[in-house]
Amino acid sequence: MDIILIPGLWLDASSWEDVTPALERAGHRTHPLSLPGLGEPASASAGIGIADWIAAAVAAVDAAPGEVVVVGHSGGGNVAWGVADARPDRVRRVVFVDAVPPPAGTGISEFTVVDGVVPFPGWDFFPEEDVHDLDEPTRARTAPLTRSVPARVPTDGITLENPDRYHVPVTLLMGGLDQPTFEGMIEQWGPYAEEYRAIQDAEVIRIGSGHWPQFSVPERLSELLVAAVDR
Repeated sequence: MDIILIPGLWLDASSWEDVTPALERAGHRTHPLSLPGLGEPASASAGIGIADWIAAAVAAVDAAPGEVVVVGHSGGGNVAWGVADARPDRVRRVVFVDAVPPPAGTGISEFTVVDGVVPFPGWDFFPEEDVHDLDEPTRARTAPLTRSVPARVPTDGITLENPDRYHVPVTLLMGGLDQPTFEGMIEQWGPYAEEYRAIQDAEVIRIGSGHWPQFSVPERLSELLVAAVDR
């Protein structure tokens, strides 16, 4: 199976390096992506939005010979769901890594724009529940891997038009939430709950991690990804 690996904000293809070996040992072909405008100044990235990130991921799907599994971490989950909307006939499964399927018109989140781009705000910016399992050596090793993202990408509303996306099976690998807890929480999220309920085949599996399991528990994440792909 060809697996398209979409990183979250500020990360590139290298963020999957501790995960891809297990997927390849299981017989799969991995395609970790670096998305347009990452690390580029505003003069080169101002025109890039979430639609361009989705288009880049769709191009990776189109380049594969058959069905694919699309994996999206964090904000990359928005990109993955956009791919399912664009190519529901090619996507065998979408796997969200500590992310949820976004409803149409929503963005990822808002972050401070500096010199026309969104720089990585640093590990201390995030709540303890997100970073509690990133020790100091891991933070020191991974922070230099981050790069700025185009200013529009985090806040652009996603365009979703194809109801066939709801026929694509979905696995949500959530850092600290199991299925009952997740489903209780998402009921408070308005259109996110409606989007989730519309999916015909969705499962939620708890990773037991913070928000960056590819850095903190790559072996556990790898096992869960292999299981999801092989379903």
